[in-house]
Amino acid sequence: MAFQILLNFIIAITWMLLQDDYSFITFFIGYLLGIIILFALRRFFPRRFYLYNIAAVIKLMFIFLKELVLANIAVLKIVLSPKLKMKPGIFAFETELEKDWEITILSNLITLTPGTFVIDISDDNKTLYIHSVDIANVEQARKDIKSSFEKAIKEVSR
Repeated sequence: MAFQILLNFIIAITWMLLQDDYSFITFFIGYLLGIIILFALRRFFPRRFYLYNIAAVIKLMFIFLKELVLANIAVLKIVLSPKLKMKPGIFAFETELEKDWEITILSNLITLTPGTFVIDISDDNKTLYIHSVDIANVEQARKDIKSSFEKAIKEVSR
């Protein structure tokens, strides 16, 4: 991905030099021209077209923001309720992620979401132990993490 971005910048700078105009508009036109060229030549690169990864990162950020808002609302409901009806607990989450940075990002996203905290990761990096403030249904929590965060991280990394 970094090679494609660098190549796109080189195409944009070359376009500026050929036009003999060093304005932002000329650079932007050259950058768009570079995107078109790289998209046309994408089959010659070992990795997928880099704009797909950028879109996947943006999608992951929006998923995190949505989960952050929903978790804050859920924690606020718990805090403001007159009776504490929460069911705290620890559960194990089996992950399909393989790389260390993928597991780190997943752990951080879970921990940054209010009401959840990754306590430990197993030695083989396949199981995350998660504490939740209110865990009524463990299977639903596993399914939610797998369908949101883990799926989005896979889209970014693969």
